[in-house]
Amino acid sequence: MSNQSRIRLESVSKCWGATAAVDNISFDVTPGQFVILLGPSGCGKSTTLRMIAGLEEASDGHIHIGERDVTRLPPGDRGLSMVFQSYALFPHLSVADNIVFGLRSRKVPKEEQRQRLAKVAELVDLTDYLNRKPAQLSGGQRQRVALARSVISEHPICLMDEPLSNLDARLRSDMRREIKALQKRLNMTVIYVTHDQVEAMSMGDRVILMQHGKIVQDDSPDELYNRPASAFAASFIGSPAMNLLPLVAGENGAVIEGEPSTPVAPMEAAGGHLGIRPEDIELSTTSAPGVPAMVVSDEYLGADTIAHVTVGSHTVRVRMNGKHALAGQPCRLRWASQHAHLFGSDGLRRDDITPHALPNAPRAVPRPPAVGSFQH
Repeated sequence: MSNQSRIRLESVSKCWGATAAVDNISFDVTPGQFVILLGPSGCGKSTTLRMIAGLEEASDGHIHIGERDVTRLPPGDRGLSMVFQSYALFPHLSVADNIVFGLRSRKVPKEEQRQRLAKVAELVDLTDYLNRKPAQLSGGQRQRVALARSVISEHPICLMDEPLSNLDARLRSDMRREIKALQKRLNMTVIYVTHDQVEAMSMGDRVILMQHGKIVQDDSPDELYNRPASAFAASFIGSPAMNLLPLVAGENGAVIEGEPSTPVAPMEAAGGHLGIRPEDIELSTTSAPGVPAMVVSDEYLGADTIAHVTVGSHTVRVRMNGKHALAGQPCRLRWASQHAHLFGSDGLRRDDITPHALPNAPRAVPRPPAVGSFQH
């Protein structure tokens, strides 16, 4: 693909008075990549997208598209299209007129408009709806009209700002697959903003996780899930999220706060946190070795059960296949040391310390693709 669809941000900031909405971020998107900007509300992801689009002006830094510095260029000169959360359709125009509106504004010949409309309508399965008004369409169909309007422009870059948040869960699932398939077929460069980790993990080639206007981790979905760079990244990705347990100094090493009997890491890990995914914990109600705990409640979800277990003064979530009714029972918890994560007092990942192997801990097995452990 042409280098014209490469996007590069260099030390970009956006300030509102004394408040930095986006704080000195840099990243490089290669042509044909599907990149997700992920994070909680107010983290700066939509502001970043709007600066790339030219809808907000960067306070500092440079934005390049291809070989051009577009930092001060108006949106129409940047060679990209955008899909909004609100669809932004004209209610008085037909589906066909909504889709070709941009082509008419650019004085594209009518015959070319007709050809491109027919091709794009077939691509997004709207051929039978071209004469309808937006009010006569479902939410998913309206979102497809917004996508078609973006695709027909034939810009190699598409920016998407939470385009599926107005749809119900089942439609979101369908549209995720459609958007990803469309992006691959057209080899578009896509930057997609969402706060939904399921969208991020299932659609992105790469996820840029943001917090307080800064980039926390820029990685593949698999790395983000299996090697979170911080306690924030660990807690934001996963459903249920990773268990994060405070560590304090014990007699023979760092122990979970309130549970002094079982050292789980070397002494230098005290003051930080131990992180374990719910699916990586093995729960036993026998007197097997492990960290002593008590099952408080269990949540049956059909394919699996989430047990809520107390360890010391903290609650741990354990995912178990099938149906289990264990509430009120004492138990033991074990995990493979390869599946334990250590975070320092600053919240950052520590790879310089190896967690302890618990007695008779389950053998670590290769984890299935990260998306498989997500539920909507």
